[in-house]
Amino acid sequence: MRYFEFDERLGIHIPKLEDEWENYNSEVRSDILLRWEQIRGIIPDRIHKLEAVIIVKQNQLDQEDDFLTSCRLNSEIADLASTINDLHLWFRVNQDLEAKIHH
Repeated sequence: MRYFEFDERLGIHIPKLEDEWENYNSEVRSDILLRWEQIRGIIPDRIHKLEAVIIVKQNQLDQEDDFLTSCRLNSEIADLASTINDLHLWFRVNQDLEAKIHH
């Protein structure tokens, strides 16, 4: 995918534009937006999967008596929550691009 790269942490391809958005011709922009809309469509499913992992880890944490293990679980939960937050931000990127196109 020419204008995208896979982000391991997020589990999705994200845009990797080599130039300013305005410098791409309308056909390239349209292709990028089409591909992004396809990627964007999987973000809610990705978030849902991560939320399920958080619930499992929270349940483990509720039962955990070992301090170091509790710290590890807390850290993992925080990392997953951060990933979810970033996915929400990427999900909203499309709205920003569409606004630029219509102006």
